[in-house]
Amino acid sequence: MSHPAFTIHTDPATGVSRLVLCRPERMNTMEPSFFPALKDAVQALDDAGQTRVLVVSSTGKHFSAGMALEVFAGGLAMLNTSTARQRQAFTAGLQRLMACFTALEEARFPVICAVQGGCIGGALDLAAACDVRVCSADAFFTVQEIHIGMAADLGSLQRLPKLLPQGLVRQLCYTGERLGAERALAAGLVNAVLPDAAALEAHALALAAEIAAKSPLAISGSKQALNYARDHGTADALAQMSLLQSAIFDIGEMSQAIAAWQAKQAAQFEPLAPL
Repeated sequence: MSHPAFTIHTDPATGVSRLVLCRPERMNTMEPSFFPALKDAVQALDDAGQTRVLVVSSTGKHFSAGMALEVFAGGLAMLNTSTARQRQAFTAGLQRLMACFTALEEARFPVICAVQGGCIGGALDLAAACDVRVCSADAFFTVQEIHIGMAADLGSLQRLPKLLPQGLVRQLCYTGERLGAERALAAGLVNAVLPDAAALEAHALALAAEIAAKSPLAISGSKQALNYARDHGTADALAQMSLLQSAIFDIGEMSQAIAAWQAKQAAQFEPLAPL
């Protein structure tokens, strides 16, 4: 499973999958075909049930420069908003693009985004849809779209306010200024800053392995509950949790986890059921 812009691989022994952006000569920019290919790849991993954690990383100096600028100058039919029918088609097309990053959020497994260098424009939309972000010391994050006369429209304006303080988000979105690694760490956008790309990769994979060693059923349920609680009030989220826990509570899984924990050994959990 691959695309000219990325490679994807799952380690069957650990359940850790890797999606690696692989066009460093083009700063890993995103062309129109990238978006549905990403969604299809993530959904295929979810459907198979073998992935316990996905690590999204990159190659070269920068994580990604976001949407390739030539897309906006290329006369794409979907960018035409000159008539009511074309505006309706624009809306539908944009919603489909949004769904491509939402697939990361909706996957049953956690997604770790490892960022080196620039995480620019659409790349920040992608990173914001992941569960956890870590970065190298040279990383920076920017809402690039404001510099080219448009509002960011693939998730940054909706997800960043749930990750960062409102005032900081608004400043970033109105100015397009760069948020450096240490400030991103202090503000809570990333969980760790590593010295370089090699240390970043090692850290992301170690974190993925730690998560993958846990019950995939419990991890998946935790992600589902956390996503719901983020978007709903406490009372509604608790009600949802009572139903969710009724669906996923497994005393056999717990017994296996407790026995392994007491013996200081790794438990051998079954993968999630395929879809």
